[in-house]
Amino acid sequence: MDRLEELRTFVAVADLASFAEAARQMRISPTAASRAVASLEASLGTALLRRTTRSVRLTEEGAAYLERCRAALVELDDAALSLRGDGATPGGTLVITAPVTFGRLHILPLVNHLLRAHPALRVSLTLIDRVVRLVDEGIDVAVRIGDLSDSSLHALKVAEVRRILVASPAYLAARGMPANIPALHDHDLISFAEIDRAPEWRFGPAGKPAIRIEPRLIVNTADAAIAAAVDGMGIARVLSYQAIDAIAAGTLVSLHDDAAPPPVPVHLVYQANRRGSVNVRAFVEAARDHFGGLDLTARAPTGRPGPRS
Repeated sequence: MDRLEELRTFVAVADLASFAEAARQMRISPTAASRAVASLEASLGTALLRRTTRSVRLTEEGAAYLERCRAALVELDDAALSLRGDGATPGGTLVITAPVTFGRLHILPLVNHLLRAHPALRVSLTLIDRVVRLVDEGIDVAVRIGDLSDSSLHALKVAEVRRILVASPAYLAARGMPANIPALHDHDLISFAEIDRAPEWRFGPAGKPAIRIEPRLIVNTADAAIAAAVDGMGIARVLSYQAIDAIAAGTLVSLHDDAAPPPVPVHLVYQANRRGSVNVRAFVEAARDHFGGLDLTARAPTGRPGPRS
């Protein structure tokens, strides 16, 4: 096995924490995978992986070398693709991350479309409700919802979403519509921890009024917040795309849209040196087409209008 394949094998074993799984992915035998990593370690004069009968873990040296390997393999793959010119087609592995619900609803369909269109392409899609570092975790493209803080990344805005209040018709029938924003204090509130980092909800274009919340229920996923609201457990604050299907189905209505804060941008972000990647370009173009005619702000139907706060 040549050095390039040894590097690919090492990265696969490190990512999967398993020689057997890496071998299966690379279509080689577990023995060949083990020999490839051993040969790489011998040439470097240091152990990259710590092996036991139950686990495979990176050594400190291996963790540092892994990131350099990722970067090198990306550059080599892009160089090979660039030699084919404008007619190059996506191939190899594209690594994407996105928030859980947004990824399930919008990014997975894009990925499925690309996989059908490009047989040589493989995609690793990680859905997680936290911001990941692209370089550290080997990510090609990340979906970020909210203002961007890392100016070193290239960003393309593809959509907007809103923070909205939602409740079920049954809950509103039993408890009544809150007359204004301060009246939320008299209601059962459901907090989605990922967007409620502080114990307050802000409204209006300037973030006023702001109310301190004491939720009856705190959950760590949007799906759980939506399910609890649909079940009549209270008023939830979520992002509009998370509730858009439930609103369309009539199982939730949005409240006090007139007091909503400004929309939140949705960006695709990637490192500047990935702009020329055929895989990244294909994903970005597919995303442009997907989001071009899509409204994720869920502005209707809404609850009965109450007095302005």
